[in-house]
Amino acid sequence: MQLHTREWGPSDGKVAVLIHGIMADSRCWWRVGPHLASLGYHVIAVDLPGHGESPRAEVYSPELFASSVLESVPAGPELAIGHSLGGLTLAVAVERLRPGRAIYSDPAFRLPRVEGGAPMTDMMAQLKDVTIEQVAAMHPGWTAEENAVEIEMLKLWDPRTALSLSEIVGSDHTPEPIVPSLVQLADPSFLVSPEYAKDLEAKGFEVRVVKGAEHTIHRHLFEDFLAGLDSWI
Repeated sequence: MQLHTREWGPSDGKVAVLIHGIMADSRCWWRVGPHLASLGYHVIAVDLPGHGESPRAEVYSPELFASSVLESVPAGPELAIGHSLGGLTLAVAVERLRPGRAIYSDPAFRLPRVEGGAPMTDMMAQLKDVTIEQVAAMHPGWTAEENAVEIEMLKLWDPRTALSLSEIVGSDHTPEPIVPSLVQLADPSFLVSPEYAKDLEAKGFEVRVVKGAEHTIHRHLFEDFLAGLDSWI
């Protein structure tokens, strides 16, 4: 599936690929993309299937997300960053994409269940029609601009992406660190426990925690997000 993309920076620059999380789209990188462009990158941010202006599908899966990214961006980029579902997507695609460096920002390698046993993805599907006031209450550290971006992204989001992913809740998509790989974590992360973080380090990942950051690190604490990528971008 060919995806809609948003681009920043010089066309002849080293390529950076950005992959957003569930319910979002390429607009969530509105600060990250220009910053990477200022460092000389040609930045390509995708809208995953069912998100933003990309096509819809009847059923969504990690492989559909990964294969669509591979179809839509150049192979062998200098840098690839995936947040949450984007981290899961990058994990599935990384062996074929072969970026110079892979950054997984609070990645959903393992999708959990919420209290009571229901898939977290089912709960996400219920957020399709939240108001901007509800967004502000859920993300008290976000700016007014981030809240507005969230509402605009939700308008174009297909909640079937979340419902489809309920099929993989409980499975493990942890990749091999076949390229230099950083896992950047929220504080605390509801997706990567301290024990799991230690397992990732033993596996060969570098793991860094962004103190005080919520799940959407790049949207909550932008400067701290960048500081947490020191020497990686």
